[in-house]
Amino acid sequence: MLDMGWIRENAELVRQTAKWKKVDFPLGELLEWDDRRRERRRETEELRTRRNALTKEVESLLRQEKLAEGEAAKEQVREIGGRLADLETRLAEAEKKCRELMLLAPNPVSKDTPIGESDNDNVEVRRFGEPPAFGFKPRDHVELGELHDIIDIPRGVKAGGPRSYTLKGTGVYLHLAVQRLALDVLTARGFTVMDVPAIVRPETLERTGFFPGGMDQTYELSGENRWLAGTSEVPLVSLYSDEMVELTEPMRLAGISPCFRREVGSAGRDVRGLYRVHQFSKIEQVVLCENDPEVSERMLQEILANAEHILQLLELPYRVVAVCTGDMSLKTHKQYDIETWMPGRSAYGETHSASNLLDFQARRSNIRYRDAGGRARYCHTLNNTAVATPRILIPLLENHQREDGSIYIPQALRKYMDGREVIPAPQTAL
Repeated sequence: MLDMGWIRENAELVRQTAKWKKVDFPLGELLEWDDRRRERRRETEELRTRRNALTKEVESLLRQEKLAEGEAAKEQVREIGGRLADLETRLAEAEKKCRELMLLAPNPVSKDTPIGESDNDNVEVRRFGEPPAFGFKPRDHVELGELHDIIDIPRGVKAGGPRSYTLKGTGVYLHLAVQRLALDVLTARGFTVMDVPAIVRPETLERTGFFPGGMDQTYELSGENRWLAGTSEVPLVSLYSDEMVELTEPMRLAGISPCFRREVGSAGRDVRGLYRVHQFSKIEQVVLCENDPEVSERMLQEILANAEHILQLLELPYRVVAVCTGDMSLKTHKQYDIETWMPGRSAYGETHSASNLLDFQARRSNIRYRDAGGRARYCHTLNNTAVATPRILIPLLENHQREDGSIYIPQALRKYMDGREVIPAPQTAL
């Protein structure tokens, strides 16, 4: 959410941001409702002042035993009270409408955010490693999963429907190993690990900027007024809603949770295998820091570096891209994606997304701190994937496969895999 005064002062920038982000934001309607709210608030305050003055006058007249004048003044108080009740109802209506419309206002983008229409216009920032040059025809992760009997998609679909899967045996251990690696990396870097709710209240999704625009992507528990979160960013930020937090240094949080996404609008895209599924697990980085663009930019680079470090430990080639305006969400001020090389796609595929939201979420969630001068301010919030699985299993299996069908296990994962260095080739692969 943006400050209403700021929206008025920067109306053209807000209008342009909505166009860049392809957001249907009725700026004119909001400004009209804000005018009504201001006028009704002014009238309400004037009537309250007049009523309070008359009430005191009634008391004075009655003490002086001026009964007729006192009764006349009482009648005026009653008449003003009726007008005030009606005006307060109309003020509440304007307040409610303004809030509803302000929830649709897009966060402005950073000056270095590329202007573009889609992910095709994202700008590569850097690369790490080189895609492997196989001397044989490589298998994709579905073929490797079937070969080693560690991924069973048909049975997953039988139980859960399209975009479901089952991990088996070594597949489960790899799934858990990458999560444990991410947790250990983040713990060593000062993050507090938290297991958070995956079932959340609707206001939790609204406070973090996922509602009202993302309702079609979110699973609702019918009759419960509860929803399934698509990322632990949602509960992590909301744990501190309506609080005054201590920010002598940035608050670094690592959330672990199952995640659920409907993937509406992605029919026909990335349908093979584990790339785009309805249920997955994720370790998410969330940071709350002081309201200072330089500090939050530094934290954005920090959480991005954490994710890159994990990918380097997994010995995977990747690239970092600056996300353009047309590929950004309503809430994002600045964003980087990390795309990891996936031989089965012969392309880089997104595995991480790092965002700086400035005080957009904190305003909606009412999360504040006191600065050095004692003034209450909204903090800045940031988030980034540490690891999301099973998607990360795609490059992990595909990049580390060998011609005989065996799969190399990176050094960093071996302590979580009972010291195993390789997933041996099945006899059927020989």
